[in-house]
Amino acid sequence: RYVELSTSAATRVLYWMSRRSRMLPKFRYLSAWFCPYAHRATLALEHHAGAIDYDWVEALGWEQRKDEKNVTGTGKEWWYHWKAPELTRANPSGLVPTLIPIEDGIALEERSVYESLITIDFVDSIANSSDEQRRLVPTDPFLASKCRYWAEKVNRECCSPYYGVLVKTDEEGQKESFDQLVSGLKAFSRELEKNGDARGFLGGGRLTNTDFSLAPWAYRYYIFEKYRGYGIPKDDDELAAYHVWHSHIFGVDSVKRTLPDKERYQVHIGKYADSSARSKVANAVRRGVSAHEIDDEKDTY
Repeated sequence: RYVELSTSAATRVLYWMSRRSRMLPKFRYLSAWFCPYAHRATLALEHHAGAIDYDWVEALGWEQRKDEKNVTGTGKEWWYHWKAPELTRANPSGLVPTLIPIEDGIALEERSVYESLITIDFVDSIANSSDEQRRLVPTDPFLASKCRYWAEKVNRECCSPYYGVLVKTDEEGQKESFDQLVSGLKAFSRELEKNGDARGFLGGGRLTNTDFSLAPWAYRYYIFEKYRGYGIPKDDDELAAYHVWHSHIFGVDSVKRTLPDKERYQVHIGKYADSSARSKVANAVRRGVSAHEIDDEKDTY
């Protein structure tokens, strides 16, 4: 039945409809400033700033425990992760990033979203941009499949070996991991050449989940020179497109505001370089597998 509203009532209805339309999806973002896996989610959230609201919660950190037997060989203490109770409740693996939806002021931990590559796609889906160029996962099924494939590929070949370079204690093992990483970057570089101008994985300045899969580690590669005495080659033609990509990505405003301080991070990652860090990723590498092959039971600490 049609009901005529008074002018004041109609105004109130329009006001609340307008207010509701402006209310953004909101999350508690369980993160850690130093973690490149969490950095992936941060990149997606900041890329879609204005479409999603979130509260950053520092949910993972470090605590020292005595190395009474000097297993590290450095005389330094062990470093172990501490985890916020909220993180261990919301994520069965207790890892960042973890996104907890907030509805009517209540954090819905049972609806938490985790695993870094999944969070990129999730944030992009929630933002649901009407501008195709803003979407991190293309609507074209072919391009979406391609980006997801390469996001996983760079995760295995360009991100996981990073920890091998740092955690392994023998120089031969460190160099083997470094060579694997550079080989992965060359494959990525060749793909960039196929796609266009290397200003983003798909070219043209567009950012995708593939770009955000690699970017946190690409930003951190500088620490190799400090702790291992070598870095990503700058004069290798096979990496020319990669370096164009690197310059473009880290010149984007939404990316720049997510980057951790380099000196602070260099101090942090020293825990891995001197073998005093105890984390699931570090323990997986010590066990002889890749960082992306962590096992919640075998690599616990």
